[in-house]
Amino acid sequence: MTVRVSATDRVFAVLRDAILSGRMEAGSRHSIYRLAEQHGVSRTPVRDAVLRLADVGLVTIERNRGVVVRAVTPDDVREVFELRLLLEVPAAVHAARHLDDDLAARLRDDLAGLRAAARSGDVEAFDRHDRALHAAVDGALGNARLVAQVAAWRESIQARGAVTVNRSRDLDDILGEHVPVVESILSQDPAAAAAAMREHLVSTASLLIEQTGGDPSSMLLWQESARAEESS
Repeated sequence: MTVRVSATDRVFAVLRDAILSGRMEAGSRHSIYRLAEQHGVSRTPVRDAVLRLADVGLVTIERNRGVVVRAVTPDDVREVFELRLLLEVPAAVHAARHLDDDLAARLRDDLAGLRAAARSGDVEAFDRHDRALHAAVDGALGNARLVAQVAAWRESIQARGAVTVNRSRDLDDILGEHVPVVESILSQDPAAAAAAMREHLVSTASLLIEQTGGDPSSMLLWQESARAEESS
């Protein structure tokens, strides 16, 4: 069966690839009219594609001035991970408290997938299992919108090259941060699950903030706050 690709989907894919490859440089400005002309379509699919690019944080739309390609800033990273911490730490706690056979199987499968991908150096497979593992934990709350939103926040910075793999850490390092998250949930230890998820997210955020030229100590406030809560 032939799958039809809409003009909007096609333009979105082409523009997204151009941004991620650097052909459309961060800070560059583009008009809807010129993009439509370049890609041989009307302005409507370009406008719709640009709106989708804005939703994932790749561009900024400036009224009467066109579309500007966004670069990832330290504040982008910090804001995304602060939101992820607010949602994914409680999700890990809930997962540990309400573990069922289905969630346990998903976590074991994805952790095994991470291990296999780390051994073979398969970055794409590793990323796929990483995303699936986080979705499984987040999904324990039974809130599909939460799962989708966390994935969108992650994509909003990762799609623009804000990744740590083979830059500030390797696959084994990232695997090592996921192991205690999964093991604490499987052990039904909510406090350990919260601590492991928090440590993983803060570690990732700190590295990304440093990579984008910011001060990674900005994320230490989360660790200090967590310690204060645990000691009170």
